[in-house]
Amino acid sequence: MGRVSAGKRFDILLYVSKNGGIAVISDQKSVKYMEILLVEDNPGDVALTKRALKSGKVPYNLHVANDGADALAFLRKEGEYEQAPRPDLILLDLNMPRVSGQEVLEKVKSNEKLASIPVVVLTTSKDEEDIEETYKLHANSFITKPVDWQEFMNMARLVEEYWFSVVKLP
Repeated sequence: MGRVSAGKRFDILLYVSKNGGIAVISDQKSVKYMEILLVEDNPGDVALTKRALKSGKVPYNLHVANDGADALAFLRKEGEYEQAPRPDLILLDLNMPRVSGQEVLEKVKSNEKLASIPVVVLTTSKDEEDIEETYKLHANSFITKPVDWQEFMNMARLVEEYWFSVVKLP
């Protein structure tokens, strides 16, 4: 029988066969945590997104950039973000201070090293021009944020399920 040290976290996936046998499928070393970069300047929307993702099924690490300039520094691994991981998915608000979401999207999709990262635009805008412009800049999805809390939670779960369970990412 093994010992577990206090303070250490272990993620173990078990398989229980029909005859009651149990097998360890993987441990923490082989569990893939999805890296999500949330680019959002509204603290309420950040909290809501965190809560929605927390109730999901996919293990993840959520990184938050409070504006477009911080998002670009994170993606370029500049300054305090020198050790930042490459995101598997970017959730991007359009209306932000310093550098807009559209500018971030344009820079991500024009950068050979970053272009393959899926970018889901998550915004309050319903403006047809915003929709057209973001798709011209090669956004992978455009979603208008639901105002209702439960609808927001459902939308976040659908985004998680689609991007991490249905789609095959590079």
